[in-house]
Amino acid sequence: MRNVLVTGGAGFIGSAVCRRLVGAGVNVLNLDALTYAGNLASLSTIDTAPNYRFAKVDVCDRRAVSEAFETFRPDHVIHLAAESHVDRSISGSDAFIRTNILGAVSMLEAARAYWLALPPAKREGFRFLHVSTDEVYGSLGSDGLFVETTPYDPSSPYSASKAASDHLVSAWARTYGLPAVISNCSNNYGPYHFPEKLIPLVILNAIHGRPLPVYGAGENVRDWLYVEDHASALDLIASRGRVGERYNVGGRNERRNIDVVRAICAVLDRLRPTARPYEQLIAFVADRPGHDLRYAIDASKLERELGWRASETFDSGIEKTVRWYLDNEWWWRPLRDKVYAGERLGMLPEAGLNIAPAGGRA
Repeated sequence: MRNVLVTGGAGFIGSAVCRRLVGAGVNVLNLDALTYAGNLASLSTIDTAPNYRFAKVDVCDRRAVSEAFETFRPDHVIHLAAESHVDRSISGSDAFIRTNILGAVSMLEAARAYWLALPPAKREGFRFLHVSTDEVYGSLGSDGLFVETTPYDPSSPYSASKAASDHLVSAWARTYGLPAVISNCSNNYGPYHFPEKLIPLVILNAIHGRPLPVYGAGENVRDWLYVEDHASALDLIASRGRVGERYNVGGRNERRNIDVVRAICAVLDRLRPTARPYEQLIAFVADRPGHDLRYAIDASKLERELGWRASETFDSGIEKTVRWYLDNEWWWRPLRDKVYAGERLGMLPEAGLNIAPAGGRA
């Protein structure tokens, strides 16, 4: 039975990874600092499982991280812990530099010390998977796809901090021989998604009759990946990915932001109809600075080498997602009431800009 250490496992993607691994019988240790976006309720289906453990640990705390390695003895590490919302990085970059860069160094050094002390057979099988984003590549024009060799060109403090952490992982692999792998994913969506992100924000605003904010004209394009498909990819990359390689993970589901919002409205019109169409709630707002036009992932390498395929189309995934939010008010209601009520984020008062969360990183 594998031992897998997951960081950031109380977050959106991390909780999906933990639920998948625990359900498959893998021993999981989840390290999470439980910042505003960390939510143990997302793990309620597995929190009493005998093969699941949680520890409240900040990845920047190298002593605590090292102790976790020594006591849990992982075969694989899936490093997801990160600050990930572009809008928050625009108005407050310090947390992104600390967690995404210094936290990565802390993890890499703890992993290196642990790996070097392993017996040869265990050292051969050890893997460190660093989970990153397609935003490190910058912005595409109207055509083309991001591939694993696309040059980095980050636009926001968030994407710059993730680019820096990617480079650190590559350097630790080349300099020290650490058996590391990097994945770069497209926009995720699905159940248990923190309400500040585009899709859950639109769903919850709509059912409360509030405006559905869309940046600019809503022309920005993202490639949407259902979170459980991403979790399956990460499990595969951690267990079978080639050391020193990177793998792009995407759903082949490009959509303009305005089309995403309209799709959500159409599902809600069917599932929870009101006197007027939900689309009438759409409100176009001032764009945010440095807003990349288009992201699109070529996942051919992952598909070809490891046999991964996304199981959800955008239409099937968005239907499941809307239904989940309608059926699980117990999960999102405390967040809307006490943590994030849908207010604007990423505001730059000195520039006279009001930036709504609808175009934010998902």
